[in-house]
Amino acid sequence: MLDLTPPGWVIAATLHAVWIGLAAALVPAGRWRRAGLVGTVTLAELVRWSIPFGGVPLATVALGQAGGPLAPVVRVAGPLLLVALTVAVGVGLSALFDGRRGDGASAATAVVVVAVVGVAAVLAAVTPTGTVVGHLDVAAVQGGGPQRTRATPTGAAKVFANQMEASRTVATPVDLVLWPENVVNPVPVGADGWRREGRLYADDAAEALSAEARRLDAVLLPGWFHRAEDDPTANRNYQTAIEPDGTVVDHYDKVRTVPFGEFVPLRGLLESVAADLLPARDLKPGTGPAVVETSVGTLGVTISWEVFFDHRSRDAVLHGGEVVLNPTNGASYWLTQVQTQQVASSRLRALETGRWVVQAAPTGFSAVVDPQGRVLQRTAVSEQAVLHHRIERRTGLTWATRAGTWPMALVALALWGLALVGGSGRSASGARRHRH
Repeated sequence: MLDLTPPGWVIAATLHAVWIGLAAALVPAGRWRRAGLVGTVTLAELVRWSIPFGGVPLATVALGQAGGPLAPVVRVAGPLLLVALTVAVGVGLSALFDGRRGDGASAATAVVVVAVVGVAAVLAAVTPTGTVVGHLDVAAVQGGGPQRTRATPTGAAKVFANQMEASRTVATPVDLVLWPENVVNPVPVGADGWRREGRLYADDAAEALSAEARRLDAVLLPGWFHRAEDDPTANRNYQTAIEPDGTVVDHYDKVRTVPFGEFVPLRGLLESVAADLLPARDLKPGTGPAVVETSVGTLGVTISWEVFFDHRSRDAVLHGGEVVLNPTNGASYWLTQVQTQQVASSRLRALETGRWVVQAAPTGFSAVVDPQGRVLQRTAVSEQAVLHHRIERRTGLTWATRAGTWPMALVALALWGLALVGGSGRSASGARRHRH
C-alpha cells in the first residue's frame, strides 16, 4: 500500500494497531480472560476485514496459517474459525506454562484447547467438499516483465504483446485459457480518429483476442481495464469470456475494489496533500454475481483483491461456480509480499469452497491450487510462463460456504461475553471478601 499511496498506508497501518490494541484492552481480568482474548481477536480480525472502506485483509492471522496443519478447518466455519483456533493454541500454551507452576485451572484450559482443536480437525475431515462433475484442461498465461511497472499508453501495448507472445506457447488441445487482470488496457482513440503508433486500442485488442480464442479453439478469459463507456470520470475492471468461435458471451465486473488503489476514500481531503500520488479516477464496481457462463461450464471469478475476501468466492460458488478463477495484477508491487499473500488467500479459498483455484498474474505469481489447498504449480516473478493443468469441475457446498461468517461471529461474541461475566463475578467476589 505504501507503494501505491503513502496516505493510504498510514491510515491502514494505524487501523491495524487500533484493532489489535482494542482486542487486548477489552479482555477483562479473571479466569476466563483467555477465552475472552480468543473472542476479541477473532472479532478484531472480522472488523478489520470489513471496515472501513470495505476492509483491508492483508497480513491476517488466517493468511499466516494457510499452509499450516489447522488450515482445513476453514471448510467448517471459514477463516474466522482458523483465527480463533490459532489464538486458542497460543493461549493454551500460555495456560500450560502457568499449569507447570501449580495453576490447576490453567492446566485445565490447556486440555480444553487440545480437545477443541481435535474436534475442529474431525469436523474438517467430515464436512462435505463437493462432487466432481467433469474436468477441464486449463492454461494460465503469464506474460512476464519487470515489477514496479505503471500503466502507460506505450506500456499497455507492451504488456498486451507479452501476453500474446506467451499465449502462443499454450499447448493444445485446451478447454480454458486464463489471462491476468487488466492486461488489456486500451487507450481511447483521439477525438479526430487519429491513432498513434505503439498504442493499444480497444477494437484492435478485441479483434486480436477473438482471433486468439479461435486459434486456441478454447474459451479465453482476458482481463480488461479502461474508462467506463457510460461515465468518463470512472474506470472499469472486468474479465470477458470469449468462446472458441471468437464471440464474447459473458463478462464479470470487479465488485470489491482496492481502497486508495482503485478508489480513493476521502478524495477531497487527500487531494489537497497528495493529489499526484492518487489514481485520477475511481473504479466503478460491478454489481453482478461472481461467475461467467461459458460452453465449458459456470466459472467463478474473483478478480485480484477479491480473493482476500471469503465472501467473494462464496458468492461465486453459491451462483454455481464449478471452479474459482483469480486473474490478478501484482506488477505494480516490489518484492513478493503481496503476491505471496495472494497465493495464501487462494489456498484458503480452495479449502473453504471445495473448488480448484487457478490464479494468473502478468509478472507473478500465477498458481494452480487444488481443493485440499495444495499449491500444485506456481511461477516465478517476472518470468514468461504458461501453467497447464487438468482440473476438476465441482459442485456442492462446504459448511463454510453455506453458513458464511455469522456463526463464528456469534461464537466470538459468546467467548467475550463469558470473559466479561467471569470477570464481573471475580470482581464482586473480591469486593465481598474486602468488606468482610
